[in-house]
Amino acid sequence: MYYRRTLTDEQINRELLGTVFSTPLWWVLLVSVLGIVVLGAASAVGFMVDQGLQVTGLNRPVFWGFFITNFVFWVGISHAGVMISAILRLSQAEWRRPMTRAAEVMTVFSLMTAAMMPLVHLGRLWRFYWFTPYDFARGIWPDVRSPLVWDPMAITTYLTGSVLFVYTALIPDLAVIRDRSTGWRKTIYGILSLNWHGNPRQWKLQAIAGILLSALILPVFVSVHSIVSWDFGVSLVPSWHVTVFAPYFVIGAVHSGVSAVVTLMAIMKKMYKLDNYIWEEHFDAVGRLLVVVATAWLFFFWLDLVFAFWLAEEQELTVWRLRLFHAPWSWLFLTFIVFSYVIPVPLWLSRRVRRNLTLMIITTLMVNVGMWLERFIIVVPSLMQKGPLTFDYASYRPSVVEITIVGGTFALVAFLILMFSKFFPLIPLWEAKEGQRLGDAIKVGAINVPGIVKEE
Repeated sequence: MYYRRTLTDEQINRELLGTVFSTPLWWVLLVSVLGIVVLGAASAVGFMVDQGLQVTGLNRPVFWGFFITNFVFWVGISHAGVMISAILRLSQAEWRRPMTRAAEVMTVFSLMTAAMMPLVHLGRLWRFYWFTPYDFARGIWPDVRSPLVWDPMAITTYLTGSVLFVYTALIPDLAVIRDRSTGWRKTIYGILSLNWHGNPRQWKLQAIAGILLSALILPVFVSVHSIVSWDFGVSLVPSWHVTVFAPYFVIGAVHSGVSAVVTLMAIMKKMYKLDNYIWEEHFDAVGRLLVVVATAWLFFFWLDLVFAFWLAEEQELTVWRLRLFHAPWSWLFLTFIVFSYVIPVPLWLSRRVRRNLTLMIITTLMVNVGMWLERFIIVVPSLMQKGPLTFDYASYRPSVVEITIVGGTFALVAFLILMFSKFFPLIPLWEAKEGQRLGDAIKVGAINVPGIVKEE
């Protein structure tokens, strides 16, 4: 049974700024544990830099492994912010409101983490400028036609746009924190809020900036993971040299990214006690969106598989036989398909499952386990038997160093989101207040829910 409940501005401020003005014990403990894991991963990076890439499982001809898999995975997760914020904002989907900032913040921190992985993979971190076209005067000519050169440009552009996206929407909330703070906090938030006082002209400019950034970032959203796919697609490596990779990677990124947002929102609802803002209807709406996205992803995956067997190139068929029929790749392949589609999507067809927080957490986590395995299965088996030299063959086993670093990236993203929540609200105050003002205009799915909560 549902009933209408109107929240006052003061109540919204108090509930959404709870962790900004106070520090719960669980937050301190969780940040401490995640910080230790991140320090452990940083130590592993330092050890690898000192000893060289020989401490990893990378070998000839498998020069790409966990690091590049993780890079592609985190770039995919970063697509959540644009999908939830930009596309749903432009389509005027009112139910997006409580999840926009969390998705945008996840985009920023995921991209930052993704950008670190090629540096770690480089081994010599101080040679970071090798990723860009540089120093033609000395006769050094990186191939500017290579997607490996386009990657840093696209990611830098995407990261810049995403940071502006987050900051533009954050300004009104910064002003609220400024007005409720004293001392040095008031000064810092006063500078960050850019003299915001909420007059009509400022609100108009903020709305225009949000719409423009939403529209401008969409082409970057498509191009970033397309360029990442071209890292593979323009090569002559068997099972990589396919034209379907660009849309396949983009829709896969949306699948994993939106699933990650659902996981984050469910955890936020429990940990931050956001029952007044995140409702079962929101999970219901995103669950239906995920069914469509996952099915589109499955279609492009099927195209990739059909193209391989239709063309019947022996080297490509060898890679697919390895994936499908030879352990451990066959087990990883089966796990990836079952986790990414077979289990979650039929469950999401049930309204009861979409409204169950525990089941949504489990199924969306399964999706991202499966999507990480998908990237791993794309990267490694294709390199194991590379080119016409059949004797140039080797398998790949990640080392403890690689596993530690990759595990540290997950802890890093969680750590950064928690740190962000200590200084800024994870749900926009002004969006919550605007939702109260709009009242009957808000729809979650097909149900009018103007400020409702479920009665216990």
